[in-house]
Amino acid sequence: MLTPQDKEMLLQKGISEEQITAQLENFRTGFPFLKLRAAASVGNGILRPTDEETAQYVSAWKAYMEEGHHITKFVPASGAASRMFKNMFEFLDAEYDVPTTDFEKKYFEHIHDFAFFAALDDACHVNEGKGVDALIAEGDYKSVVANMLGADGLNYGQLPKGLLQFHSYADEARTPLEEHLVEAALYASSRGEADVHFTVSTEHRELFEELVERVLPEYEQQYGIKYHVSFSEQKPSTDTLAATMDNEPFRTDDGKLLFRPGGHGALIQNLSDLQSDVVFIKNIDNVVPDRLKQPTVTYKQVIAGVLVSLQKKVFEYINLLDSGKYSHEQVLEMIHFVRHELFTDMPGLKDLEDAELVILLRKILNRPMRVCGVVKNVGEPGGGPFLAYNPDGSVSLQILESSQIDTNNEEYMKMFTQGTHFNPVDLVCAIRDYKGDKFDLPKFVDPATGFISYKSKSGRELKALELPGLWNGAMSNWNTVFVEVPLETFNPVKTVNDLLRDQHQ
Repeated sequence: MLTPQDKEMLLQKGISEEQITAQLENFRTGFPFLKLRAAASVGNGILRPTDEETAQYVSAWKAYMEEGHHITKFVPASGAASRMFKNMFEFLDAEYDVPTTDFEKKYFEHIHDFAFFAALDDACHVNEGKGVDALIAEGDYKSVVANMLGADGLNYGQLPKGLLQFHSYADEARTPLEEHLVEAALYASSRGEADVHFTVSTEHRELFEELVERVLPEYEQQYGIKYHVSFSEQKPSTDTLAATMDNEPFRTDDGKLLFRPGGHGALIQNLSDLQSDVVFIKNIDNVVPDRLKQPTVTYKQVIAGVLVSLQKKVFEYINLLDSGKYSHEQVLEMIHFVRHELFTDMPGLKDLEDAELVILLRKILNRPMRVCGVVKNVGEPGGGPFLAYNPDGSVSLQILESSQIDTNNEEYMKMFTQGTHFNPVDLVCAIRDYKGDKFDLPKFVDPATGFISYKSKSGRELKALELPGLWNGAMSNWNTVFVEVPLETFNPVKTVNDLLRDQHQ
């Protein structure tokens, strides 16, 4: 039963009572597992371009950029870096005072190799009266870590990844935000301009804006382009209600309803707000220094070239259908395109009248499109590419997370564990239709692809509702194509010691 206070809170957030009812029902019934046909593989849903095709796709993308389209680089950047430092927080709390685990020993043995070393050394001088090396020589390891993590030092334990110093250069240390600005200049600019959009948390937005204001003139001069950098936050209307373990609304100690951020899937709203033709999406921590950027640049151009080449065909087909002047052979050609280039299978085609067939083809063609880079599976955690059944009985390419797969189904688990590729979050999206109008992206979300996680608040257990993820459920009803990209284009930073890998040195 909602109180007047509850209804006022819903009004402020822009959430309807119907949404609350639906969310509580999700807690009670859970989400259905997806029905799978197969894990996608090269030749069965995943393209592996030849050298000649790679060159053609790069040329197609460069030609598209020269036409002056609005291109945006979209970077989810709200995630806190605290998980990067889990091992170092544990060291601070440990009963011992010297590096003991392999992780701790590696951190201190290579401390000079971190891009943030100079800043950390300065913080130690200010707060401890001596530098990192002197503190280590005295055995005061914990003061070094405290100055890295704490608010009086670098505050890395509370900052988002995008603001940490990741890479060293001759005369500077760069943050992931800066590396994304450089990437935008190299593959996502059009006619001397680059548009970069970061989604950030409210509490860190000002810090992001300050960094951009400070560094932008330097990168504009270096790359000879004009940047347009913008920020957005997850909308309050995408927050989800927390529930008790009995599936009732969770209330805080003062009786208020508890809402939580809806997860990455909430960003489909932010993506839908962009006034862009093509949008690149890539996680904030998947960046490399300049000396290693070329494969990333090349394969971003490849997947974008695949996108605009497919989009061109789609637009031609829709215009042909709208004209009414098409032959039976042309309809058969479109069916082949949908099945073999968009990898979408439609049930009962042979039973449809021509008029029904044309309506179905047009519906499938007139959707947002994404091309996803996928990399060979080397055991990294994360979702993977699958051919999955949709509620209407069709089969299409989807990125699935493990939570969407029935672990009691041996056949499905075999598909998941033996999958040849996984999702590194490397997407390029077309979000306008053949008339140049923006798609209303929330209309292409499959609401049945969310999931429930378990959290706690003030010592009380609760259920949290995660919205359909940005690159899986929120894009379920898009046209999707997978392209194999080299593993060297995927260099995430999950722990602070990942910054010691050659890809980040």
